[in-house]
Amino acid sequence: MTSPGITLRGPQVDRADEVLTPEALDFVADLHRRFGARRGELLAARAERRAALARGASLDFLPETAHVREGDWRVAPVPADLRDRRVEITGPTERKMAINALNSGAKVWLADLEDANTPHWVNVVGGQVNLRDAVRRTLAFTSAEGKEYALRDPDQVPVIVPRPRGWHLDEAHLLVDDQPVAGALVDFGLYFFHNARELLARGSGPYFYLPKLESHREAQLWDDVFTHAQAALEVPHGTIRATVLIETITAAFEMEEILHALRDHMAGLNAGRWDYLFSIIKNFRDAGPAYTLPDRSAVTMTAPMMKAYSDLLVATCHRRGAFAIGGMAAFIPSRRDAEVNERAFAKVREDKTREVQAGFDGSWVAHPDLVPLCLEVFDAELAGATNQADRQRDDVSVTAADLLAVSDTPGSRTEQGLRDNVSIGIAYVRAWLSGNGAAAIRNLMEDAATAEISRSQVWQWVFNAATLDTGEVVNRELVERFIEEEYAALVAEVADDDRALWETARRVFVDCALGEEYVDFLTLPAYREVLAAGG
Repeated sequence: MTSPGITLRGPQVDRADEVLTPEALDFVADLHRRFGARRGELLAARAERRAALARGASLDFLPETAHVREGDWRVAPVPADLRDRRVEITGPTERKMAINALNSGAKVWLADLEDANTPHWVNVVGGQVNLRDAVRRTLAFTSAEGKEYALRDPDQVPVIVPRPRGWHLDEAHLLVDDQPVAGALVDFGLYFFHNARELLARGSGPYFYLPKLESHREAQLWDDVFTHAQAALEVPHGTIRATVLIETITAAFEMEEILHALRDHMAGLNAGRWDYLFSIIKNFRDAGPAYTLPDRSAVTMTAPMMKAYSDLLVATCHRRGAFAIGGMAAFIPSRRDAEVNERAFAKVREDKTREVQAGFDGSWVAHPDLVPLCLEVFDAELAGATNQADRQRDDVSVTAADLLAVSDTPGSRTEQGLRDNVSIGIAYVRAWLSGNGAAAIRNLMEDAATAEISRSQVWQWVFNAATLDTGEVVNRELVERFIEEEYAALVAEVADDDRALWETARRVFVDCALGEEYVDFLTLPAYREVLAAGG
């Protein structure tokens, strides 16, 4: 029986009683009561900073924290089992995909409760059940066709690093004192409560990826959550370790401060390239042509602003004793087209080679078939080492202007790029609404971040009357025509009983891409649709 003030109102989920125990719910409720108000204040601070940008303000390194950037300090030494991060596989905590990730040969599994997941209650609770089994090496699955999946070698699996939801998302199925709890606190709290001691007993620890932070104050909130959680469960201070995704333009100006705020619990920073592009478009969406990017596919990590961000991340991490983790290789190998695979693998190899030569200690892949390739590239450069955290990038000197050099990004805005934004955006939202946050579309693993870029770029191009390489102006009428044409192609062979979900996906995407008011996160209206459907 739950304590007073705690309300559960989600649908029934198999084995929910194993993770939604009264003690675990009390723990999550305590986190909400202690930290929920500060979380609200920090979300308000985000809105205030964005409003300032809309009035013409810019971004720069913070003068009030210059002493942190100039100080002589390092983060706590990284635990032994988290010092080899040459290749990390990402993916949702769905049971079959979790087993495939644990069998992949990667060094780390980013167990994603965020952008590669959808917050249907069955995914939120089922993901915790699957993580509990994964920690104990008992994870197994039998498909509807009778195929059995199990861990090949329970003693040789990647280090498990869950990624909870960002601070902005509520969990509507769990209320404390009639308020929804932050999804981040639900995901963190349930995992930590059930697995921290078990992980320590196995020689590991509770490690986390932290997404979508926009300031060091938000990192400090996480640090305070960690400190309290460890004390409450009588776990040694510093047991928790976090890798923070630098995937917002505002966080890029506060890397040193974020490391410092989490210095007792820090493991590294990650270059979350897709959300980073989304953040740039989002924050400067109304700042004029200088901030209007070319096609999403044209923006690579060699663009001046992206190289500046990447180099600064590596230099900052290594100066402070943290690990630098590179971005996603999202390619999904084809079982039918060897030529497509050959071209894509060459691009992946080129990208991973650039990362390791820039000083990154490891990188992400979305599919098990890419694990050997990524590992091979890093091994060739590291010559027997498992990281290069002692390599200093003293050659790096990045200014605010370098990070904001959006207009220097090469590439064109094309009709095909606009059509791809529409088609991929709608297709992804349809997958998300159905409960699949990691959708294979056109041989790429798309997640919420890429959908956010797609709809935000459409909004920005229309708002700024951007021109395509043909000279055609992007306006509402043009986009609406493309939506009609691309949507017709998407649903041409869709069964009648699936039409309603496709239509909802189209409506959500159009509202976010063409609405008068820009929606901060596509997943917020999409989540309302999930709740309305009983998910």
